[in-house]
Amino acid sequence: MSGFVSGNMVGRTMGDRIILGLVIGLAVIMVAPVVWVIALSLKDNKELMEDMNSVFRAPYSIKNYIDVIGTSSVFRWVLNSTIVSGGLTLATLVLSSLAGYGFARLNFPFRNTLFIIVLLGLAVPEQAVLIARQQIFGWLKLHNTYPGLILPGLSAPFGVFLMTQYFRAIPKELDEAALLDNASRFKIFFKVLLPLTIPAQATLGIFTFFGAWNDYLWPLISGTRKEMFTLTVGIASTQMNFAQSQGLGFLMSQAVFASAPILILYLFFQKYIVTAVSGAAVR
Repeated sequence: MSGFVSGNMVGRTMGDRIILGLVIGLAVIMVAPVVWVIALSLKDNKELMEDMNSVFRAPYSIKNYIDVIGTSSVFRWVLNSTIVSGGLTLATLVLSSLAGYGFARLNFPFRNTLFIIVLLGLAVPEQAVLIARQQIFGWLKLHNTYPGLILPGLSAPFGVFLMTQYFRAIPKELDEAALLDNASRFKIFFKVLLPLTIPAQATLGIFTFFGAWNDYLWPLISGTRKEMFTLTVGIASTQMNFAQSQGLGFLMSQAVFASAPILILYLFFQKYIVTAVSGAAVR
């Protein structure tokens, strides 16, 4: 019996080591391109033109980042991206939470039908409505404005779906107990249920912020004036094509500069994503 247990533990240990090795291998594969980009961004452009293998050798320099920061209007583009991404994220969280609560907790006519219609929005690609959206926003004089950059992103069927499923996972006994204490629906929503959805809101907020920060197509169409460029459009405007770039190192430094804020945001909120996915916050 003891031999069987010992053999079972050895087999389990071997299996754990294999799985750990696979995870480490996948992590290396995922991280390697990021390390490569950062290393390129720290190299002199002339040195890279002479020998690409020099990326693995010193010296390294932050000159490319200084050149990026010195680009005209770059901080205005960062401000625009922050306003658009932050405003869209906040509005999406508010609307998705309200809609999710309504679909999960309230009974009203055609509730299931409306929910299906909302989910059908996931099947409609942005490109399918791009021309109509551009014309409508042109008629409303919303191009080159912050509302014009934010409003299209408020149609967030994924956010409504996520918050609806999360509210449904919360026991209804909490609502009933609060109703017995003469709490109103608004008080139940804001004081009882909403704090329990923080992991889901953090996850939705991160995904929404990432999508808005990295969005290129709509800001390129709607924000045609240089002072209304977002960071992605502004950086792209300095590099019309690779042949006209100032060098590979400068190009990579732009990519790192644009990615750094969302990377920091993800590292700060990653524990909420894990909690929301695992469902540990709702018992």
